[in-house]
Amino acid sequence: MGARWDIFCSVVDNYGDIGVTWRLARQLAAEHGLDVRLWVDEPAAFLRLCPQADAALTSQRVEGVEVCHWLSEFPAVEAAEVVIEAFACTLPASYVAAMGTRSLKPLWLNLEYLSAEDWVAGCHGLPSPQPGGLQKFFFFPGFTGGTGGLLHEAGLIEQRQAFQADAEARRAFLAEIGVALLPGARLISLFAYENLALAAWLDVLAQQATPTQLLVPRGRIEADVQRWLGVGELEEGGCWRRGNLQVHLLPFLSQADYDRLLWSCDFNAIRGEDSFVRAQWAGRPLLWHIYQQEEGAHWDKLDAFLDLYRADLPTAAASALTALWHAWNGRGDMAAAWAPVQLQGSTLEQHADNWCREQASRPDLAGALVLFHRNWLSCAA
Repeated sequence: MGARWDIFCSVVDNYGDIGVTWRLARQLAAEHGLDVRLWVDEPAAFLRLCPQADAALTSQRVEGVEVCHWLSEFPAVEAAEVVIEAFACTLPASYVAAMGTRSLKPLWLNLEYLSAEDWVAGCHGLPSPQPGGLQKFFFFPGFTGGTGGLLHEAGLIEQRQAFQADAEARRAFLAEIGVALLPGARLISLFAYENLALAAWLDVLAQQATPTQLLVPRGRIEADVQRWLGVGELEEGGCWRRGNLQVHLLPFLSQADYDRLLWSCDFNAIRGEDSFVRAQWAGRPLLWHIYQQEEGAHWDKLDAFLDLYRADLPTAAASALTALWHAWNGRGDMAAAWAPVQLQGSTLEQHADNWCREQASRPDLAGALVLFHRNWLSCAA
């Protein structure tokens, strides 16, 4: 087993933080032979992503990773060689003190949120001196050279392509989660925050000649779906028909099953960070519901990604995509924006696959972290 790595994750109000750190921890252990501890302050959130875990245990080994409950009274443990504080969470004071007692101080990394903004590459890898002779480095995931890249496991794209080429595998998976395919239907997945733009989009889907099956894992958008359907309660596993739209309420899926859901669909509406990246690996057109920030700061982040993503698109396709993403996030009319996207369907499908291939050709985030540690050790020697 290689060096020990400790990853700290504080769950805020969604599943993006734990989703990213759990994927990262598994990949570091499986592909790089590292001894990884993942410290999580909300075991119930972890349990949603990893149902085989036991939320009652303070420490357990799951899929090659030691998963530990990050308690307010932090236990006395030896600090690891590499310490990752994910998304600006605050490390326990006792653990920081333990870091300072090591003869070779640990590599301390602040794993930041994903962004396509121009300033990211300039800040990636910058040091921040800390008390006690410690030094923290900022590590930014990203879509371009000079950043830390994106999380993707070895062989992921090949696995996805094989699944998408196997109609029977796709049909069997959908049947497992309670979805029977309708002849000629388009499949759309929906994972979003509460969204006032949803009703207008569903109205259009219900009126279109092409039948649509909307696959909705349980989550925050559920109440908006219920309101549009006009039903008293949504039962998990149920389906409802309105016009040419059939809505399926799915259980909250494990990460592996959520990947397969994205691979199965023709179009994916996703949210946050973890599902955003996984939808890109699906190689299908996507619609991003970005997490809203104070004073509209999220718009800079959304438009920065769109600038990169649409760079190689023809003007009509780029304009249609931009209008749809803006409408979905509160600036525009989803009913008016959906039709132009449909006209550009084949162009957007090919572009999604091309984008996936381009991003997959770059170094992945886990590998970039390991390389950063190796180079840091060389400089420290």
